[in-house]
Formats: sequence, structure tokens, C-alpha cells
Amino acid sequence: MNFSKKMIGCATIVIALFTTSSVFAQGGGMRGDTAAMRQRQEAMLAKMKTDLSLTQVQADSMKAISTEFNQKMRDIFMDPANQGMSREDRMAKMQPLRDAQNARIQAVLGPDLFKKYQDWMQANRPQRGGGGGGGGNQ
Repeated sequence: MNFSKKMIGCATIVIALFTTSSVFAQGGGMRGDTAAMRQRQEAMLAKMKTDLSLTQVQADSMKAISTEFNQKMRDIFMDPANQGMSREDRMAKMQPLRDAQNARIQAVLGPDLFKKYQDWMQANRPQRGGGGGGGGNQ
């Protein structure tokens, strides 16, 4: 079970970091291209809703949870006080947020659908280019 929590946590971080890095890569910097970022998030949520057969209430809840926690994680990642931290230290600092997010998602989806969500996140997490490895089976 602990492995599953780590995988969901990592997938959530990957999504949050992918969104942030995409904004920087597009030259948005701190201003960000919020329209494009929202569009990517909406597309991912729409795919999740279809693939997992979520109800509209579940989809709306997932969107609200995602928005809330992605912003909190982005704030930690972007905080100048955290810039000197190692990746592992930042990940550890975000662990309570990941745990809270997973608890809220499981409450919305129930245990069976939560397991399907975990598998879906694993299969659909954004692929990052560039090599360097990392993020494999831990």
C-alpha cells in the first residue's frame, strides 16, 4: 500500500512540475501561460473522466482537489526558501500534501475506483524528455 501512495504522490508531483516547467519552457516565467496550463489540466481531467467513467460530481471534485493541491505544491516548489533544497528534501516537504490529497481523492472515489485511478495515473503521467533516468521503480 505504501508503494501505491508513493506512486500517486510521484505522479501528482510530476503533473505539478510538468505544468510549472512547461510554463517556463514557453517563456511564461512567473506570469505563466495560465490559459494553456488550464487547457492541459482540463484535457487530462476530461480523459480521466472518460477512462474511469467518473460521474460529473466525481469529476468536479477531482478538478477542485487537483487545482487546490497543485497550487500548494507549486508554491512549495517555487518558494525561494526551498530553492537550495535537494529534490528529495522538497519531495519530503510535499509528502503531507500528497497524503492529504490522496485521502481526499480516495474519499471521493472509494477504494475500488481509487485503485483504478492510481493505475490510470501511472499509465497517463506526462512523459518528460531529456534522459537522465530517474523515477523508475522505487
